[in-house]
Amino acid sequence: MTTTAPAVVSDEQRHVTVVSWKATVVFAVFTVLFALLPLLAPRGGESAFRLSGGSDAVQLPDLVVPADLTAWIAVVIMAGVTAASALLTRRGRRTPLWLTAVYGVVLVLGFLAWASSGATLPVVSLLGGSLALATPLVFGALGGVIGERVGVVNIAIEGQLLAGAFCAAIASSLTGSPWVGLLAAMVAGVLVALVLSVFAITYYVNQVIVGVVLNVLVIGLTTFLYRQVLVPDAGALNSPEMFRTVAIPLLSDVPILGPVLFRQSAIVYVMFVAVFLVWYGMYRTRWGLRLRAVGEHPQAADTVGIKVARTRYLNMMLAGAVAGMGGAFYTLVSVPAFNREMTAGAGFIALAAVIFGKWDPLRATLAALLFGFATNLQGILSVIGSPVPSQFMLMLPYIVTIFAVAGLVGRSRAPEAAGVPYVKG
Repeated sequence: MTTTAPAVVSDEQRHVTVVSWKATVVFAVFTVLFALLPLLAPRGGESAFRLSGGSDAVQLPDLVVPADLTAWIAVVIMAGVTAASALLTRRGRRTPLWLTAVYGVVLVLGFLAWASSGATLPVVSLLGGSLALATPLVFGALGGVIGERVGVVNIAIEGQLLAGAFCAAIASSLTGSPWVGLLAAMVAGVLVALVLSVFAITYYVNQVIVGVVLNVLVIGLTTFLYRQVLVPDAGALNSPEMFRTVAIPLLSDVPILGPVLFRQSAIVYVMFVAVFLVWYGMYRTRWGLRLRAVGEHPQAADTVGIKVARTRYLNMMLAGAVAGMGGAFYTLVSVPAFNREMTAGAGFIALAAVIFGKWDPLRATLAALLFGFATNLQGILSVIGSPVPSQFMLMLPYIVTIFAVAGLVGRSRAPEAAGVPYVKG
């Protein structure tokens, strides 16, 4: 339930701003819920955060903190952020993104200190694993941003990821080159996106329905081919050559960030480049201007000579290629073989990252990283023997997804023409 403050009118700019109490309410609820942990289940003891791995050039000492005291300090800071958010809203101002980020970081640190009491939490492994798990989500989210910015709701991200994983495994197995596998994954993503485009752009079929059907189709097709083709001849068709971990000299020796960011596979480095190129292209080039124009007001774009259908087709194919690269991560980096339905709903998490990121490449990337962190966190806490029930930890990534989209996204507006077929006339 959302309660809004009265509209604030600026006399100078004659601009009306409606401020929502949603962020404040969410902060307050989570502050109370988190305070119940040290109150009802005090842990005692100390928590150790391991800041370096065994192979790091610079060894940092472990950071040891009292578990319950750290949790209570986090509660106090969270309460302060909640009060600041309430004060800003009361004055007719929105809660800034940096304040939300501070709240999230403090919440995570307090929870980690409480949950890892009596154990050692490997920070580098937690962050590095989170980046790896977020990689396919980032590629999928970028594909979703491109598609929706040009006016097509790309519900078929899941199918593009799965098709990319399947084709990457076969191509890499046959050629012995992971780069060929990556290229095959991009082609697979383009084909799925092309089918979606034909029905959505040319025949004006409901884009959501087409996307859902495509996801089911790809799942069924890859499962059938996996059983009939890959399983009988797994040695030749389902033993892909993997991307190796590549450490960048000097940068990989930087404490904490070095092992996390610069000791990764080639696909992760490609992801860094892709995020920058999509962001730069979308806001700094003619291509991005035309893409956004078609997604916001296709009739006006058509009037000035932009071919709406052609622009949507080309950008949907680009979105499919980007999402396909995310699918290649599963079979060329994560698991050395294709398994049926191995994406496990990652395409829908990527779609949530698009919404959470307000259809912006950088924000969607940050949202995908958040979901990757939540996924890796449940594995790390299980290993160190956290008292949090395993069932809850398995739900954690999806809880974070719901919390992020429903609670933190605030007032956001999708591209005006997203999901709306353009009929020239």
